[in-house]
Amino acid sequence: MRIPLDRHSEIPLYEQVQDYLRTHIVAGQLAPETRLPATRKLAKELGVSRITIQNAYANLESEGLIANREGSGAYVLPPVQMQTAVTDSSSHQWPLWQQALSDTTAKQLTTSLPSHPDTISFTGVGDPRHFPLKDFQKSLNAVLKNEGSAVLEYGEMGAGYGPLRETVAHILASQGIQTYAQNVLITTGSQQALALICQVLLKPGDVVLVEKPTYNFALNLFRTLGLEIVGVPIDEDGLIVEQLEPLLQQHHPKLLYTIPNFQNPSGVCLAGARRRQLIALAERYNLPILEDDFVGDLRYNGRSQPAIKALDPMGQVIYVGTFSKMLMPGLRLGYVVADGPLFGRLVQLKQVTDLNSSPLIQHVVNDYISVGRYQSHLRRSIRRYRQRRDAMLDAIKQYLPPEVTVIPPQGGLFVWLRLPPLLSALALRPLAAQAGVAYAPGSWFFPEPEEGEPYVRLNFAVQTPDRIAEGIRRLGRVAEEAAVN
Repeated sequence: MRIPLDRHSEIPLYEQVQDYLRTHIVAGQLAPETRLPATRKLAKELGVSRITIQNAYANLESEGLIANREGSGAYVLPPVQMQTAVTDSSSHQWPLWQQALSDTTAKQLTTSLPSHPDTISFTGVGDPRHFPLKDFQKSLNAVLKNEGSAVLEYGEMGAGYGPLRETVAHILASQGIQTYAQNVLITTGSQQALALICQVLLKPGDVVLVEKPTYNFALNLFRTLGLEIVGVPIDEDGLIVEQLEPLLQQHHPKLLYTIPNFQNPSGVCLAGARRRQLIALAERYNLPILEDDFVGDLRYNGRSQPAIKALDPMGQVIYVGTFSKMLMPGLRLGYVVADGPLFGRLVQLKQVTDLNSSPLIQHVVNDYISVGRYQSHLRRSIRRYRQRRDAMLDAIKQYLPPEVTVIPPQGGLFVWLRLPPLLSALALRPLAAQAGVAYAPGSWFFPEPEEGEPYVRLNFAVQTPDRIAEGIRRLGRVAEEAAVN
């Protein structure tokens, strides 16, 4: 079987194979009951690894286009047996204005994977089984009893619920950030905070500096807004500030985006000396710093470092935080701390974007924090997640190949792995899904996705220690089989 492959394309080879076969199956050019070539044979014909063909076949099977018959091979299914999901909307003849709208960021979210009846997922944020539902219900009941229907109206337009803004300022003061309620803007999650800041400060074509790797949804936001993304390498002490100044001189960026505490995805923390160097460079080059502190409270060991905002005497740093990651992601509640004219512009854009974040959620979260429930939940979470981090690190040592490298995180939610040479996290993903393991491939987190091929992000917060051990065992088996093939 001759399948044209573009080995210089950004599209992985297994996707090119599956796209070719999908097109010919849907068009009827590969008739029902056609037996596809054996994976080893097709891999040899195309000059690719066997895992490339296995991934392509696995995806086609998950789409309902082919079926593997034990001892016989893979066969094209008749149309009546095909799942309705195989319809390719890209073949629809949309109006020209629709065709001009190409989606460049959603592919990573929609790629189909083989299903498994007992998937152990190392994706996501927190463990839903430990969401503080009962305590949150108490706060909800108290707010509805005391405030009545008022919290179901639009509420305070502008920067958000005043008492919650005071509460945020008080929490930040305990962390060394001296600010006032009038500098706190409540947002619908931290993602909205990032979007507001970018829309106020940047225009298409502007350069934004990011850690390499960094938060994938921030990258998607920057791409959607038409920004030029330039990556700065990191090591075990976070952003390598020594490599920053040449990039400032070369690219003249308009913003630096950084996650200094338990960075997503790497889990590393920016060293204290580098934080001070970063502030000095930002002042010298008039560079705004967007500090994303999404789980800074989740420290399990080691000494905490001051927030970059706490070292900022000139208003150079815009600080973003969230309650969603620590409590429940569905709350969609975050905040921005900003100084000077920028704050007013952010409030103005927030108002015309969605008027206001949910008054009910703002009141309930404020009550939840004010009566001490948040701190109790934080302490429980730290104990639980420390145990799970340790369980994952132990399982990695026991079950993954010794060539796998990892920097043990001092806090946060994630462990960042580098796979042995010749193994691709993206190519392994469908096989891991077949074995019942889900993870985030490293390519999602790099401005240039191919740089992330050897990396895997694992979330240790969502599974119990026993499930963590089993999931890593499955992943180790998949990696071992892929290395042999």
